[in-house]
Amino acid sequence: MNNEVIISCAVTGSGDTAKKHPNLPITPKQIADAAIEAAKSGAAVAHIHVREPDGKPSRNLEYYKEAADRIRSSGTDVIINFTTGMGGDFEVGEGKDPLNPIGPNTDMIHALDRLEHVEQLLPEICTLDCGSLNFGDSNMTFIHTPVQLRAAAKKMQELGVKPEMEAFEMGHLWFANQLYNEGLVDDPPLYQICLGIPWGSPATTSAMKVMADMIPTEGVWAGFGIGRHQMPMVAQAVILGGNVRVGLEDNLYLEKGVFASNGQLVEKAARIVSDLGAKILSPEDTRKKLKLKKHH
Repeated sequence: MNNEVIISCAVTGSGDTAKKHPNLPITPKQIADAAIEAAKSGAAVAHIHVREPDGKPSRNLEYYKEAADRIRSSGTDVIINFTTGMGGDFEVGEGKDPLNPIGPNTDMIHALDRLEHVEQLLPEICTLDCGSLNFGDSNMTFIHTPVQLRAAAKKMQELGVKPEMEAFEMGHLWFANQLYNEGLVDDPPLYQICLGIPWGSPATTSAMKVMADMIPTEGVWAGFGIGRHQMPMVAQAVILGGNVRVGLEDNLYLEKGVFASNGQLVEKAARIVSDLGAKILSPEDTRKKLKLKKHH
């Protein structure tokens, strides 16, 4: 059981959800407002992607800058956690030659170019997806190789930005531990156990436990499940000794048929955490626990 819990809120993500939720944050202002709303509801960390005006996922540095500036000037304290996953998508082509033509959703850039917004804007945390994955039930894959991961981890270390090492299955966690053992990740190492994304690990107690058991004792971890598994996995993570993540990136509903806001999801998670008898950590307490470097 974890008695001091960090709540993170993933406010928008990059999935095909813009048309599935009437108020999904899309513009930098909406994304910043969602992060502030989440913080006021009890989240210490806001995990941020940005989107194009039509809702499609984006890597636009200016959108990240506007969102970060709005959050930092708001007077509401929240730890910014930027994604670095954008730019690793490879869609295998349908023809006899899978490389010609490559699928239209392919978006592959150099591993260090995925960190441009991190280098420019210096959030306190950024994600590091610790391996490749068949992402969903199509020809889409997410590619992150050991060579790329070591280069990215080293760059994050040089920048003083804490990597949140994302593990979608056990092999990712194995490699995250390898990065830590090689000295490419500073103490304490920070992990995120991501459950329920096809085709990574399922959102089950046994999957979360076996992955949590792989994390070194000095590590700090959080876990989440997507969709209807979001709140059950909040309780499960706390009981197993972890922290929690909720938000519209992972789940659109407060209950069946009722659309949620990010603030409502954080409030619901905070109730679960409190009812289990745990304290919810503030952004300042979270900084101390994770030994974050505040750049702004």
